Amino acid sequence: MTSSSNPSPEVTATGVTRPGGAGLLAGRPVSRVGYGAMQLERLHDDRDTALAILRRAVELGVDHIDTAYFYGAGLVNGLIREAIRPEDGVLVVSKVGATPDSSGGRLPLRLAQRPEELRAGVEDNLASLGVDQIPVVNLRRADTGPGLGAEGDQVVDIDDQLAVMTAMRDEGKIGAIGLSSVTPDRLRHALPAGIVCVQNAYSLVTRADEDMLKLCVAEGIAWVPYFPLGGTFPGIPKVTDEPAVHAAAQTLGSTPSQIGLAWLLHHTPNTLLIPGTADAGHLEANVATGAITFDDATLAALDAVPSRSADLPIG
Repeated sequence: MTSSSNPSPEVTATGVTRPGGAGLLAGRPVSRVGYGAMQLERLHDDRDTALAILRRAVELGVDHIDTAYFYGAGLVNGLIREAIRPEDGVLVVSKVGATPDSSGGRLPLRLAQRPEELRAGVEDNLASLGVDQIPVVNLRRADTGPGLGAEGDQVVDIDDQLAVMTAMRDEGKIGAIGLSSVTPDRLRHALPAGIVCVQNAYSLVTRADEDMLKLCVAEGIAWVPYFPLGGTFPGIPKVTDEPAVHAAAQTLGSTPSQIGLAWLLHHTPNTLLIPGTADAGHLEANVATGAITFDDATLAALDAVPSRSADLPIG
């Protein structure tokens, strides 16, 4: 699903300008506004619409798609396999560390942190995506919230996990390794393994990971925030509730969500966005954030918004 035929870092393999410009992930240029495919699971009864959204993303210049086998037990990966062509030059990033759970619990997944479970997760992703190698695989830890906390045999030393991840990289099953839901200390410990990206919960109003972000900038690691608008879990503030965000949106003729996403792009040059949606109109609005610019006063007002969630909930 990747291609090396880009004529310029500013355009995709299909010649479309990359929204937000080009960022680097695993040593190759990608659109700074990508696409998170998780919400396509909501379209399990409308496959044609789901496929059309993926094709529309490529048409808009998106060439970085984030997925996981545990999104619909392979459903989303299967959609990507059908919709995305090798000549599109799309970098598909997946993750392991959880697996589908149909037991009727609070969430449709459970942690799968043991080394043998990580290997099984990579194999599930390979099969459902129909590829021989996944360009980047994120190891989804449970060191920080929000989400599931590790208990019992799911409390696994990161060295044991990195050992199997690097082994699979050496075998050619994965191209590069990322980390998700980790602390700065764990990232520093993992640096010798060659970490190419970090995915943590982060937004304008939940910036507890500012030191982690600075570390990623210093180490040349892509920062790929999830929950970029906050508010997904109870108790987490919403970016779109902030008066400064609404003021900027009114001034620029944008939506508050677009302002929140655009701020992330302006905050650091290594930030890559993967906003998710199951709606074509929302997709186009998300991609349009790559063209939003701020004057100094507006950016200063947004920077001054306090971070109100130092500890995101786990459980």
